[in-house]
Amino acid sequence: MRIVTWNVNGIRAAIRKGLDEFVERIAPDILLLQEVRAFEEQLPKGWKPGMDETVWNPAEKKGYSGTATWANREFVEIGRGMESSLDRDDSEGRIIHTKHPFANTSLHCINIYLPSGSNKEERQLYKEGWIEDLLNWAQRFTDHDEPVLLCGDLNIAHTENDIWNPSGNRFTSGFLPQEREWFSRLLASGWHDLFRIKVGEQKGPYSWWSNRGQARAKDRGWRIDYVLANAAARPMLASAEIMREGGLVVSDHAPVIIDLAE
Repeated sequence: MRIVTWNVNGIRAAIRKGLDEFVERIAPDILLLQEVRAFEEQLPKGWKPGMDETVWNPAEKKGYSGTATWANREFVEIGRGMESSLDRDDSEGRIIHTKHPFANTSLHCINIYLPSGSNKEERQLYKEGWIEDLLNWAQRFTDHDEPVLLCGDLNIAHTENDIWNPSGNRFTSGFLPQEREWFSRLLASGWHDLFRIKVGEQKGPYSWWSNRGQARAKDRGWRIDYVLANAAARPMLASAEIMREGGLVVSDHAPVIIDLAE
């Protein structure tokens, strides 16, 4: 089964830039999109990414945030949002939990768009509170008998291998010491970084590039898009890939592609 997570940086713009062609090439079974920045009714009439089944979780604020999950087989929506006093109703559209038929069991996919803290100090504090709530909420899935994947744009580069210029970004949101320490605690709680497991400890590859300077052309990026697995899902990993081309053509993020063996 092929699972793809992709921050599309606005789905309407992504469609104009060739999202459909990339999805056709990648051929996902489950497609998890972040930062869709649109309501479903704002999509081109009749548009779908080669799959019929979908759950849409837009932000209440127009043109902001939002997630969507698509699949080529019927699935069950388990819920939206998480237990958090910061956003009880998931008004920013940041989490979708779905359950998909898979082999002789069911695969849970939790589609996440973690808040960015780069705009204002108050948003950084919001982000740091939000990730603590996420850590607590996600622990219920680590020992789950069924495979569970935590997928999406987590807006944190975990280690120096996940960012081109670590020394120059020590005080930048997304690579702050407390964010990286939180990520280590998340993994220690029972989640496994499938891409890093597959490629090993090496510099890069990256999944996001700034539009400033020549960061994109020179591959000076960050890896902030992840697929994390609980203990039941980890042994199913067959392959992992970041398609850099998608991050150059369609979005500022590249799709992360994970294949699971049935």
